[in-house]
Amino acid sequence: MLAVQLAHASGSYAYDVHLVDPRPAPGLGLAYSAPRPEYLLNVRASRISAFPDKPQHFVEWLLAKGLPADEDAFCPRQTYGQYIQECVSHILGEVANGMRIQLHSQAAVAATIDKKDNTVLVELADGHILRSHRVVLALGNFPPLGLAGAGLGGNFPPNYHPNPWTPGALTGIAPHASVLLIGTGLTSVDVLMALHADGHQGPIVAVSRHGWWPTVHGPARHAQYPSFYASELAHLTEVGAVVRVVRQHIRGAQAAGYNWRDVVDSLRPDLGRIWSNWPLVEQARFLRHVASVWSVVRHRSPEQNVAVLKQLRGRGQLRIHLGRVRRIAPQGADLGVEITHGGQHGQLTARHVIACTGPLLDYSRVQDPLVKSLREAGHLLPDPLHLGIQTNENGALLNAAGLASPMFFTLGPSRRPAYFESTAVPELREQAAALAQHILSQP
Repeated sequence: MLAVQLAHASGSYAYDVHLVDPRPAPGLGLAYSAPRPEYLLNVRASRISAFPDKPQHFVEWLLAKGLPADEDAFCPRQTYGQYIQECVSHILGEVANGMRIQLHSQAAVAATIDKKDNTVLVELADGHILRSHRVVLALGNFPPLGLAGAGLGGNFPPNYHPNPWTPGALTGIAPHASVLLIGTGLTSVDVLMALHADGHQGPIVAVSRHGWWPTVHGPARHAQYPSFYASELAHLTEVGAVVRVVRQHIRGAQAAGYNWRDVVDSLRPDLGRIWSNWPLVEQARFLRHVASVWSVVRHRSPEQNVAVLKQLRGRGQLRIHLGRVRRIAPQGADLGVEITHGGQHGQLTARHVIACTGPLLDYSRVQDPLVKSLREAGHLLPDPLHLGIQTNENGALLNAAGLASPMFFTLGPSRRPAYFESTAVPELREQAAALAQHILSQP
């Protein structure tokens, strides 16, 4: 989408834009590539346009394609992937503002600075070198490490699934096999939707520390709660103080006929400012004590998903087990899973174990060759809370001295240290538009 924003910029630019993406066609990425209609977007169609200045663009695209265009619906992710794919396909080649946009369907494996002319040499997997003045890391999410410290090392047995997003990850699960999910977040919900769609009949146990599932989205049409950030939150630098104010507003809002979701949603434009107001020690406190609750109330699930979850629990097929997974070990054809909770140890057994703990955010542990080359050269600095990459306000990468790079930029989940909330389309489209304008404003 950054490339699309560059292509749509007004003016005239004799720029070459190289779009490097190892997938056969750009746009699908990880989130939208699975050919499973049961994987739904978590945002309604009317709020997920790729363009911040064209809020109805996605709905209009659905209409033009003859697809169901209910703006209050949660569309399949694969449909949204087709939408992004088409946005990108329209800009390849030479565009109206003079840019030439070229796709390279392979991975970048290294990036080094040529100090003779202050350019970056980006090496592709086939050995080809791209010389560029600006390099943007739009890398999305990295796959989880799969609980490598749980006793399995890196030699995972075939019935342990460290990454449910791997193509075909769930195809080897027999219909009546027992399944254990590690986690009860949105990834677990997706796995449950896939198992249910595949007709799975075996018992499923979900293990998490708190046992909370994502809350359901509220009504599509609701009253907008007035913002209280400027008057009551802008000056607060402690997590506890912010939580107290928000809770007070939720109590008052519910008494006035609002939904608690209206209060949470009213904070969305200011979440980055609230996060950045906290010093590092307060941000760490939020991650320890509040983040799990926040993820449940902020990142909600469509009604269809919650209905399936209730159905699975109602007939006893899905059970919740509180605890933290400490160790996984083969037990014959099954896997034994050691659980701890409240100082007590327990043991569960399942034929298949699926890690649903979310993506790898810690860039000090990412082993991608491009990331490693930049990290080892000091161009990419992981943040101390292990959320992503340290950047300035424009997304420029910071070095150990705190200096912003004039060449390396990033956007998306890697900017969680700056915003914390940096994964949903409404935030990402704003980042893409802002970074495009920043790049074009530089000499």
